[in-house]
Amino acid sequence: HRQATHQPLPAVAGEGCYIIDADGKRYLDASGGAAVSCLGHSDADVRAAMHAQLDRLAYTHSGFFTSEAAESLAAKLVEGAPGDLNRVYLVSGGSEAMEAALKMVRQYFLEIGEPQRRHIIARRQSYHGNTLGALAAGGNMWRREPFAPLLFESHHIAPCYTYRDRPDDESEEEYGLRVADELEAKIEELGGDTVIAFVAEPVVGATLGAVPPTPGYFKRIREICDRYGVLLILDEVMCGMGRTGTRYACEQDGIAADILACAKGLGAGYQPIGATIAGEKIYQAIHDGSGFFQHGYTYMGHPTACAAALAVQEAIEEEGLLERVVVMGERLNDALHERFGNHHHVGDIRGRGLFRGMEFVADRATKQVFDPGLKLNGRIKAEALQRGLVCYPMGGTIDGKQGDHLLLAPPFIFEDSHVEELVDKLGEAIDAAIASTRE
Repeated sequence: HRQATHQPLPAVAGEGCYIIDADGKRYLDASGGAAVSCLGHSDADVRAAMHAQLDRLAYTHSGFFTSEAAESLAAKLVEGAPGDLNRVYLVSGGSEAMEAALKMVRQYFLEIGEPQRRHIIARRQSYHGNTLGALAAGGNMWRREPFAPLLFESHHIAPCYTYRDRPDDESEEEYGLRVADELEAKIEELGGDTVIAFVAEPVVGATLGAVPPTPGYFKRIREICDRYGVLLILDEVMCGMGRTGTRYACEQDGIAADILACAKGLGAGYQPIGATIAGEKIYQAIHDGSGFFQHGYTYMGHPTACAAALAVQEAIEEEGLLERVVVMGERLNDALHERFGNHHHVGDIRGRGLFRGMEFVADRATKQVFDPGLKLNGRIKAEALQRGLVCYPMGGTIDGKQGDHLLLAPPFIFEDSHVEELVDKLGEAIDAAIASTRE
């Protein structure tokens, strides 16, 4: 298990928005696990699609064959994708998707005759996966520290983190443009022709708690990348696939990536799957150069996983769930503000669609954090589980050590009654957890 000293609860069944344990206790899955289960836990059409694929062909290695499921899923993903994102590399999860993206951008520059490009720039308090390459790109010190000797050198600029970092005398837009300009300063510092890519989450997930960008931030980032020939990798592993109200989160910022990574909501947890989606110029450079991407995974393009993901994406489309995410996201946001907007220990409520975060403080006026030794986030998780609620609390919000936040990413099939249940149980859990820190 993830923790050697802790035995996780045994889950035996799933029903809609609920997980059921061995004792029959029901848990409202208000975080979709880790922003994964966007269709809940018992979608009949997805299960039928998986069964039908298993009856035909469970697995084949992509070095020999492709499959109808893989080709159909790829076509669905590029349908309406922003920019020229039109080539799909199917993998088994988010870390794999990001690892592939990092290798792909390096190979691109080798193919076009710019081997001197070697630097990756990302943002502090970002998270891009747990494989060594993805971990090296990420900017969360707590996750990086134990493995630092094994990681390649990467560079980090400030996140777009309005609640903590914007001065009172600066508008949101002014602040966003200023921190975006840190990218240009870092590129100049490293040498404009030595930088491979800038990596960012359109809406920051696990490490900051659903922090969206300010208006204009990503347009400035895109301009800077274009000015220096730097590729833009957008990590939509957590925030993409409809989670914020559009299939690709970057659509709401009016930009497109050169390479985009997605996972989690792609297959909604019914099978492990992820995708690295590249623009045409990336593909053509490899096609006209060496002719093959020097990378690969055993289970990439797995037919059963692809069939499941295709059924998930068709369900989202046919049932109008993207529109539902917008509507229910606003209802959840309103309910959170009504319940916690004046809470003495809730400093900020933020997010987009059904991707919402809350940041906890010891004092609202000063934004002082709780002592990390109290492990408030862990207490909230335990109190919520005791009440039959699954949420996603994390620590180290500010610098990997200090700060506590909570992430909410419920299924797209959420209803008003679920919102009410979520807020009631979460309120009880937060208050109980904070009270326990004083004992």
